[in-house]
Amino acid sequence: MRSLRYFAATGAAAALVLAGCSSGGGDTTQSTEAEQNDAATEAAEGGDVEVLTVGASPSPHGSILTFINDNLAAEAGLQLNIVEFSDYIQPNEALNAGELDANFFQTVPYLEAQTEERGYDFVAGSPVHIEPLGIYSETITDIADVPEGAKVGVITDPSNQGRALELLAANGLVELPADGAINATTVTPLKGISLIEVEGPSLVRNLQDVDIAVINGNFALEGGLSPADDALVVEDGTDSPYANLLVWKNGTDKLDAIEKLDALLRSDEVAEFIKSTWTDGSVIPAF
Repeated sequence: MRSLRYFAATGAAAALVLAGCSSGGGDTTQSTEAEQNDAATEAAEGGDVEVLTVGASPSPHGSILTFINDNLAAEAGLQLNIVEFSDYIQPNEALNAGELDANFFQTVPYLEAQTEERGYDFVAGSPVHIEPLGIYSETITDIADVPEGAKVGVITDPSNQGRALELLAANGLVELPADGAINATTVTPLKGISLIEVEGPSLVRNLQDVDIAVINGNFALEGGLSPADDALVVEDGTDSPYANLLVWKNGTDKLDAIEKLDALLRSDEVAEFIKSTWTDGSVIPAF
């Protein structure tokens, strides 16, 4: 694995200003340059301000950043332009290209896999929250009723696919390999099921085409599904290695500001916001 560094931030809280919007497809949707410049100018007039451009999945990541902007922004001298992404590839590509100062959407296993594959030199912050995976269905109400020969949707992304297969294994639907990588070709399907690989953002839309699907928390939320109310089973989030965290490029000249943002993401106020907003357990603080 290439240079992947982990960081435990300390220090004061950060302040942020939202200037982004949601995306509708696989590409990013971001605030216009004029909007970003206007926001930066307004902030600069009030004193010393560090502007950060941060990529994020719309939910819950974008919502958490919005809360920080609305409630905790004034004291730390930061301003945030939020760029929202609907996929898992472009946020790291944009960060690597210098289009972002940081991103907030991914887990350590995913980051490690992408670092190995693409040679990124990123730094990972400390865990912020966990979004438990769930198994969903439009036709089945009990995981025990998954029929012989069922079609099972799983995400294409390798690190998240392994996580999904572990949840299927815990529920008697696949057998994991004794050693080596866990993926759709190395597991042994049980009950004659067929594993159907689907891009993450399309899992909810394609739920009608399979008997069950394992769906990441953020994609479930964006598709209007609740882990507590709609999932047949939910991943155990206790001591999970799949916590989401802030990531930035090694050697950034905005490290001080990013450290403040990383600390603020793990503040008591954010923990309470997560608990009170996602009362169904679809998002859980990891600190």
